[in-house]
Amino acid sequence: MKELEMCTLCPRNCKVNRYKSVGVCGAGDKIKVAHYGLHMWEEPIISGESGSGTIFFSYCNLKCIFCQNYKISAEGYGKEITEKRFQELCLELQQQGANNINLVTPTHYVPQIVNIIHKIKGKELKIPIVYNTSSYENVSTIQMLDGIVDIYLADLKYYNDNFACNYSHVKDYFHYASFAICEMVKQVGPFVLKNNLMKRGVIVRILVLPGHVEDAKKLVHYLYTTYHDTIIISLMNQYTPLKKFDKYPNLNRKVTDQEYQEVIDYALDLGVKYAFIQEGETQSESFIPNFDCSKI
Repeated sequence: MKELEMCTLCPRNCKVNRYKSVGVCGAGDKIKVAHYGLHMWEEPIISGESGSGTIFFSYCNLKCIFCQNYKISAEGYGKEITEKRFQELCLELQQQGANNINLVTPTHYVPQIVNIIHKIKGKELKIPIVYNTSSYENVSTIQMLDGIVDIYLADLKYYNDNFACNYSHVKDYFHYASFAICEMVKQVGPFVLKNNLMKRGVIVRILVLPGHVEDAKKLVHYLYTTYHDTIIISLMNQYTPLKKFDKYPNLNRKVTDQEYQEVIDYALDLGVKYAFIQEGETQSESFIPNFDCSKI
């Protein structure tokens, strides 16, 4: 695939030949998967009662220091699979009753994914495709997914690029993420629900980080004033510190109830109608998948 011969799939634009070497993300030319299975802890309109058919890809183009999936995103845990096996994973999940196929952190494998899904979508594969992304994407990569992806499940991590630089080692996150999300909305349009399940549309997740309430508010303001009620905003309080950060002590604690409520109240005062909030104990390592590629 020509896209892999000089890789510019994400804004890092490494331009490496992935048949011979790897760039910042660490991915080569073959799809590598760390885990697949039914996932019950996505937004209710994604997981439903029977679960979202998640496929977790190895590696990531961001380097978030607080990543809960560090084992696969940074260390590259997983198993290389063939095109045929990827198709089988999708169809197995559909057979198990998955409401959708949820591609988790797939940016660096987009050319392969498009080639594979195109062959079975609307034929053997009848359920929606979810693209679950950090949103650090080139618009040209999102454009490759037009007609393939039905639902975009997108993060919007930072408004302030100082935070993006400190925590994810990128200096231009909001610029690229905002343009990428614009292309996502352009592709799939206003969200569509049927029987309490999402069939098409965009959900944008905002993970409220400890000490960064104002940044989260700016993200909410941007999304609502730009897209109003055509998208769904998901406000998340599940940040979980997994190690100690000497340089960023705010990351050594969970988000307080007061901080999270302040962001919720801001969204309500702004007029946000369609949003998810998290209740109860979500700040737990028990919500992190136990990655096991032995059955892949």
